[in-house]
Amino acid sequence: MVMSPISMAEPCELTIIMPCLNEAETVSTCVRKAVDFLQRNAVSGEVIVADNGSTDGSQQLAESAGARVVPVAEKGYGAALIGGIAAAKGAYIVMGDADDSYDFSALEGILDELRQGADLVMGNRFKGGIEPSAMPFLHRYLGNPVLSFLGRLFFRNSIGDFHCGLRGFRTDAIRSLNLVSPGMEFASEMVVKSVLHKQRIREVPVHLYPDGRSRPPHLRTWRDGWRHLKFLLLYSPRWLFLIPGLVLFILGALTTVAITLHTLVIGGLGLDIHTLSYAGAAVILGIQMVTFSIFTKFTGVRNGWLPENDLVQRVMSMLTLERCLVVAVVLFLSGIALSLYAVGFWASTGFGDLNPATTMRWVIPAVTLMASGGEIGLAAFFLEALRQPISRQER
Repeated sequence: MVMSPISMAEPCELTIIMPCLNEAETVSTCVRKAVDFLQRNAVSGEVIVADNGSTDGSQQLAESAGARVVPVAEKGYGAALIGGIAAAKGAYIVMGDADDSYDFSALEGILDELRQGADLVMGNRFKGGIEPSAMPFLHRYLGNPVLSFLGRLFFRNSIGDFHCGLRGFRTDAIRSLNLVSPGMEFASEMVVKSVLHKQRIREVPVHLYPDGRSRPPHLRTWRDGWRHLKFLLLYSPRWLFLIPGLVLFILGALTTVAITLHTLVIGGLGLDIHTLSYAGAAVILGIQMVTFSIFTKFTGVRNGWLPENDLVQRVMSMLTLERCLVVAVVLFLSGIALSLYAVGFWASTGFGDLNPATTMRWVIPAVTLMASGGEIGLAAFFLEALRQPISRQER
């Protein structure tokens, strides 16, 4: 049996982790390349295969090649890696798939960046090279570019390949993030939380090869792509709720004011009370989206999956129940006042037939104001409920 390069007498600098589920065709090759890297570069380290319940003998093959097998009962790519990270002895960790699509004998670039102080080192397949047929067409030209772009946009970073499976990190830094995603979205969680916690992130070119398996990959394009996108959205209430909500509110409010005063003509197109009704709906939906962004941010910070932020804390301290209720009452009463103004028009006709082009110009803004006031008032009470102390039994 080939022994792991680490001995009990020396500290472990690097742990190389491979999640594994029925990788009998390739796991031995990957482990041998990793062991060769450690020996060739005189790195004190170990190779861990985090096995997720293989039934094809992958465990025995990995051990024979020189790995320490860590069984992980919970199913999923992320669950396997979480188990491997918990068992790692190294000060640094490099993770990569056990399908021979990454070259574990060429980890010098990642290790150098870790030694120079990086907390997370991402591989970039688009800079390092992608062999023909190594990445499906949709992944290469749609999935990865789009998700990486959204990751950069939502979280203000410069990472070019958000979902590269070969990456390294400081063990204590990654453990401090309390990663919990059991599925493929674990890859996104690691990067997003590293960015949000302002860790030092570097990127190095890596080469991607066609995997050595004869069976289909575990990755499912649309299902796992959606899980990554959903994770990015939930961890960015700014882009999921706040920015779209503010755009809707501002456009709706400006349109409402303009059409309330007179018919709005743009390029020969007259916009009147029918457009006004849509503008009122945009205002109400915009307010709801902004309040949802506040709820999501508050819940995320309170439950520990979003970091605390000084600006958010100042905003939350300003949004007291009493202040929000004052705004809600003012809006609601303004809507009542506009309603009475519309009733005045009706009274002037002896409560007879009305001209919608006149009355609806005031009724729609009145309803919008009353609905907005009611929504803000209810949201204020809900936010106050979220602020209540957690019971001791839940802590």
